[in-house]
Amino acid sequence: MKIENVNIHDLLPHRDPFLFVENMLSANPEEIIGTKTFDEKDQWLKGSFPDAGIVPGMILVESMAQCGGAGIKLLGLADGFFALTTLEHVRFFAPAEFDRKIKYIIQNLRISRGIIKQSGVAYMDELKLFEAAWMSVKIA
Repeated sequence: MKIENVNIHDLLPHRDPFLFVENMLSANPEEIIGTKTFDEKDQWLKGSFPDAGIVPGMILVESMAQCGGAGIKLLGLADGFFALTTLEHVRFFAPAEFDRKIKYIIQNLRISRGIIKQSGVAYMDELKLFEAAWMSVKIA
């Protein structure tokens, strides 16, 4: 499903400054694609690497997990609030820079009423930034 004019605030409980998804590009039961550009409103994140101008790795992982959760909610595949509980196979290949769009391509591995398991790869242009797998469990 190609997505147009979706309000991310309707899909996730997160709010600024901890909302790390901007756009949902497509979503189907197998794959979710979304984007985020860390920009001037995210300047507080530069405190992790003040002179490097790169986005912290764990923020990137959280951003990808939020994108996956937004896609699940958009598709109506699970109800309630889910919390990230497990990270697996997290590997970083290149630093993510501020003011550059990051694209997340997420695979849905398991979706049930209480558990969501996904994996994904993040890109900046054609450069592979990182990959990870994670599980989220329903908390409410």
